[in-house]
Amino acid sequence: FPFPYTPYRIQEQFMEALYGALEAGRIGIFESPTGTGKSLSLICGALSWLRDWEEKRRQEEARLLALGAGGQEGLTPQRARPGCADTAGQPDWVTAFVQKKEERDMVDRLKEEQLRRKKREDRLEKIRHNVQLKYAAKRKRCEEDDAKRLLQLSKEALSEGAGEGALDQLDHNEEELILAEYESDDEKKVVSGLEEDDDDLEEEHVTKIYYCSRTHSQLSQFVREVQKSPFGKDTRLVALGSRQTLCVNEEVRRLGALQLINDRCTEMQKNKHEKKSDEENEWKKRHVSRPVCPFYSYEQMQFLRDEVLVEVKDIEQLVSLGRETKACPYYGSRFAIPAAQLVVLPYQMLLHEPTRNAAGIKLKDQVVIIDEAHNLTDTITCIHSAEVSGSQLCCAHSQLSQYMERYRKRLKAKNLMYMKQILYLLEQFVAMLGGNVNQNPGCQAVSQTGTVLKSINDFLFQSQIDNINLFKIQRYFEKSLISRKLFGFVERYGGPASAVKTNKENQKLAGLQNFLLTLQQGSDKEGDPPVEAEHDQLRTASPLMQIEGFLSALTNANQDGRVILNRKGTVGQSSLKFLLLNPAVHFAKVVKECRAVIIAGGTLQPVAEFREELLCCAGVDPARIVEFSCGHVIPPENILPIILCSGPSNQQLEFTYQTRDLPQMMDETGRILCNLCNVIPGGVVCFFPSYEYEKQVYGHWENTGLLSRLAAKKKIFQEPKKANQVEQVLVEYAKCIKRCSQTGGQMTGALLLSVVGGKMSEGINFSDDLGRCVIMVGMPYPNIRSPELQEKMIWLDKTMPRAAGQAPSRVLLENLCMKAVNQSIGRAIRHQKDYASVLLLDHRYARPAIFNKLPQWIRERTQVKPAFGSAFAEIRKVRTCHILCP
Repeated sequence: FPFPYTPYRIQEQFMEALYGALEAGRIGIFESPTGTGKSLSLICGALSWLRDWEEKRRQEEARLLALGAGGQEGLTPQRARPGCADTAGQPDWVTAFVQKKEERDMVDRLKEEQLRRKKREDRLEKIRHNVQLKYAAKRKRCEEDDAKRLLQLSKEALSEGAGEGALDQLDHNEEELILAEYESDDEKKVVSGLEEDDDDLEEEHVTKIYYCSRTHSQLSQFVREVQKSPFGKDTRLVALGSRQTLCVNEEVRRLGALQLINDRCTEMQKNKHEKKSDEENEWKKRHVSRPVCPFYSYEQMQFLRDEVLVEVKDIEQLVSLGRETKACPYYGSRFAIPAAQLVVLPYQMLLHEPTRNAAGIKLKDQVVIIDEAHNLTDTITCIHSAEVSGSQLCCAHSQLSQYMERYRKRLKAKNLMYMKQILYLLEQFVAMLGGNVNQNPGCQAVSQTGTVLKSINDFLFQSQIDNINLFKIQRYFEKSLISRKLFGFVERYGGPASAVKTNKENQKLAGLQNFLLTLQQGSDKEGDPPVEAEHDQLRTASPLMQIEGFLSALTNANQDGRVILNRKGTVGQSSLKFLLLNPAVHFAKVVKECRAVIIAGGTLQPVAEFREELLCCAGVDPARIVEFSCGHVIPPENILPIILCSGPSNQQLEFTYQTRDLPQMMDETGRILCNLCNVIPGGVVCFFPSYEYEKQVYGHWENTGLLSRLAAKKKIFQEPKKANQVEQVLVEYAKCIKRCSQTGGQMTGALLLSVVGGKMSEGINFSDDLGRCVIMVGMPYPNIRSPELQEKMIWLDKTMPRAAGQAPSRVLLENLCMKAVNQSIGRAIRHQKDYASVLLLDHRYARPAIFNKLPQWIRERTQVKPAFGSAFAEIRKVRTCHILCP
């Protein structure tokens, strides 16, 4: 395998296993700890396979074309024998004729593919080596900008004296808010070429690898690794992202919220493409047209596409290129998908089918690599779950009613019918929460509070909407763009500052303004935290968009999800939530269509969750699943994992809900930390099961004086609840450790009190002195009283087989706990020369069912210590060893 340096042996093993899985078309679960060069192994292993695959295909094509050109036999594996009929009873000459035709078609298709590929390669080669082309394109853009500027100046000069038509113009601009005539599927007449752009002939998708990860920063890091790899110069790579990340139109970017950016962008494209009648075109000559995005230029986006394919670029470079070329990176990058060999994209874009289709992603016979996949099951569940509040339901009902009243005379019967159905749905949803849509939800008290779970069918029957076809409603939302039209309507008339004429028609709109105002005041009275005006606008202006997602979720199969009715003090605070129980139904299409799927991560233990709940439930043959887990590159002596069963005063460590609040348990935890902070240099990170327990223990230590004893050796930091404060705490923590290591003295570093599942348990790098010891206080089991978790457990017990005598619900709890533990303790060892101790404070970690769910490279080095003395001696020995032999 080509590699930028001599690979570790485990990297070679990883690449060999990966190559074999891709070649055989397997579903692979690949675990490689952080610091072992997993990204480079993925790049070099997968791209080596792709290079060999392309070479084999070229050789096969050349052979078939040679046979076709020579008119030889043997193009198809089965030939008809003379004088016999085939199994379907056809005469041999018919079979021979059909096969001949298939052979000719195949040869023609291969010739077309070759021609298309040659054209693409020639074009990219020309761009790669011909600098003049780039200058010519840049000069042309400057000329176009100058022409547009002059045209705008002339328009402004003409419009100065055209004040008499202003009123008419305002009224006509309102046309964009009115729904077009809607035709349902069975009535729709197929008009060829209506939606298609004649010059945008779809390019055939080459065999490619889709690499996805969780965040844009992780994707950018991966692209930089590709750039440094031996494949960096000749790989056609495209990085995809959201509009929020890739948009270069400052007017749209300023909207901030993702939903607003999406809708404004789509509206601008619609303005550019929609076919206008002669009457409308005549009107446009006399009036200023609606905004069209200046970056949505087909020619410039084609140029950007070629630039992207010529040289590997990450998302930041793509955005810079978009600004420079005056081309939209969001759409331009999508043009590059068919010809790309490696497509880098976020989880959600690949795992959500409507988003996948909208982006032009085709998975048929392609390879998918899902990195950082430890939360894959949760991610799929979250993407396909949806929640709407009582406030949103009432607000949407009011907005839609006002909209329908204003434009009733302009709307066709089909539109009115669907809108009445949507209004009825909203009324019934609010009734299920115990309220009335015609009253302020913030003032309506709920008589029966609490959480109730229902199956989808029960919810539909009890809310009396089972006679409405939700699939047709869903399609109506998609095709009519009702949510976007309604948003435009509210944007125009919903704000208190909007100028609304006082005729009879517009008096009705005052009701909408007043209603939104009472909602705003109602939420303020309820003590909601203040939010930015932008998000406030999103909450009040576009609730139907959220409801659209909830209605779509209700079209899932009855057995795959539940509806949660969460009734709180008022209707406004109450909510309806769809909970997806079976993520496999949405992952099934991915594994079915793809040639191979690789699920990769630094810590994937326990992998049984992926194998049973995600893959087997998705219909994957167990024989197709391959697992690979490698050790770490660090020497065995560089990590000391210890399961500690009792503390310095022989108090047994068992942090259950019943015992963890006892004073003696909190005192014992404090004594352990005091002893460790005396001998461990640098940073110590201590993880607690929850923010509440961390706060409780901190308060107890403060009262008993234990905190001041700890603070004498280590400066104490606490993980903040607010995400925007995390960076500051980490910076101060690192500065303190560095200062202590340079100055010496009694203070030896810092102690960071963190929370499992919090901001610092994933993605944060506590390498070297930042994490010389990681301590896990107790076992972070999830809250078993959560209705969602209880329903998931019931569903698993009904649908999944028992594993090793354990109920699937019990296995789920252990898996959730150990996944969180493994992510947290994985923060410490981050590279080959790093070293750290890991302490698991609870005797239950020694139980075989739990112990076997630790990562293999930690498990095989773990020591179980019944008493604190022997554990402390081991830690001192390791510390002494590393001081003498750094």
